[in-house]
Amino acid sequence: MSAPEPARPPASPEKQMWTARLRGAALRALPPERLIPDRQPSYVSSWIYVFGVLTIAALLVVVASGIVLSLFGPTWWHTSKVGLFFNGTHLWSVELFFFFMVIHLWGKFLMAAWRGKRALTWITGAVAFVVSIGAAFTGYLSQQNFASQWIASEGKDGLNSVGVGAFFNVLNFGQMFMWHILLLPVGLGILVILHVLLVRHRGVVPPLPPRGVPDPYAEESGHAADQRSKESAR
Repeated sequence: MSAPEPARPPASPEKQMWTARLRGAALRALPPERLIPDRQPSYVSSWIYVFGVLTIAALLVVVASGIVLSLFGPTWWHTSKVGLFFNGTHLWSVELFFFFMVIHLWGKFLMAAWRGKRALTWITGAVAFVVSIGAAFTGYLSQQNFASQWIASEGKDGLNSVGVGAFFNVLNFGQMFMWHILLLPVGLGILVILHVLLVRHRGVVPPLPPRGVPDPYAEESGHAADQRSKESAR
């Protein structure tokens, strides 16, 4: 006859709470040294890795200037000198945002940035690019000038042809303005934050190895790849 198994100690009330489980999962996925690292692999010094940060910096200028424009309205940004300045700042920061993002996107595409279990990182970045196109389109519709009227009159036919004109009315300034300053920016912000957290979780994607050399990072996690790169850099 076998001896009875000892009774397991009851779990502490703190560990049973969903907040404690959530905190533990967050710390396991993103410990502080990975969330805010003080060291990066040597290959991050390449210029191609700069454009992701430049894209976020341009996005911050876009958001800041857009907040000022939304507070004062179309008459102010078309007639006031200060309004024209913020309108121009908003426009050119958007231009830089797309310039940096396209270089970042193509650079990571040619680098096969989905390697090392980074597919979700790549997907969130690509979807953020699509959402930003929608934000830019609604921004052009919100200018309240002849250019926005022409874009709206031409765009409505294309949207009506695919059956979404009744839900997305480009001739309705109020609807387009709310899409531009609220719905699309919130969605883009969530995607950018998720994208950055995934980069921290999986690590910065390493460059492709020379032709004929097997890729040691293809089937391992991004964190393990970064650890391997740090060891080789030493």
